[in-house]
Amino acid sequence: MDALRTFGLFGLTALAEILGCYLPWLWLKQGRSAWLLLPAALALIAFVWLLSLHPQASGRVYAAYGGVYISAALLWLWAVDGIRPASADLIGVVLCLAGAAVIALAPRH
Repeated sequence: MDALRTFGLFGLTALAEILGCYLPWLWLKQGRSAWLLLPAALALIAFVWLLSLHPQASGRVYAAYGGVYISAALLWLWAVDGIRPASADLIGVVLCLAGAAVIALAPRH
């Protein structure tokens, strides 16, 4: 259950970070309303708060989170940008998630 909670929290964290970066991208690249910066800032605040909920040392949390973020970014590529990830992308995701699992779930003294 700890692993499910940890990776679920990482998933929410990744969504908050991607949303917090995507909304300003819409404003800068597609000429959308500057009002998008407000929910973007809130999403980035949520991102930082969600990262703080992990009980492990911050560096370890950031390292493990990186693998989950890469996975979420490729899901975003597919779901939002409409671009299907390539085989190499999927292999990379498996490797990243394996590394994240080793970092996040390894027993510690």
